[in-house]
Amino acid sequence: MKTISVEDFDKKFDDGEDLDDYVDWSKATRPGLELVHVDVDLPEEVLRRVDAEAARLGTTRQSLMAEWIAERLESVRQVK
Repeated sequence: MKTISVEDFDKKFDDGEDLDDYVDWSKATRPGLELVHVDVDLPEEVLRRVDAEAARLGTTRQSLMAEWIAERLESVRQVK
């Protein structure tokens, strides 16, 4: 893996250049965004509707529900 200065890395990033030579993606993390497994029980009809919406949007049930929860929390935060 190649090394470069932070300034050069930032410039390459800002210019949309490929950074694969400078990053070990196998060790990359997203601080504050670590995944935690959660079980949720939903009525069957609600789950069918969620699945239908996920299929319509071309995404997964899990991704859709995570996005909806994040959007709702953001809207509640903005009201306060």
